[in-house]
Amino acid sequence: MARDLPFIDPTAGRSRSRIALAPRPIDLAGKVVGMIDNTKEQADVILKTVAEVLESRYGVARVIIHRKEHYSKLAPHAMIDELAKEVQVAVAALGG
Repeated sequence: MARDLPFIDPTAGRSRSRIALAPRPIDLAGKVVGMIDNTKEQADVILKTVAEVLESRYGVARVIIHRKEHYSKLAPHAMIDELAKEVQVAVAALGG
């Protein structure tokens, strides 16, 4: 049933330009994964749990989690740049 769900873009407005998706790795073994915690309730717990699963089941070498200042603010460019230097895969994640 989950496959029947459409993609919902949560951003306001539409951009006239399209951004190409980054190439996806074949697997996560040995990769460093970065995650951005949006500060919503339980986001830290969810991300730590996901990190443990990525390491134990998928062979991820390390997970780096950065926390935004507030869920309503964009992640600072410096935070994204720093994460991009350290990781091969990144996830923007949120809590409920």
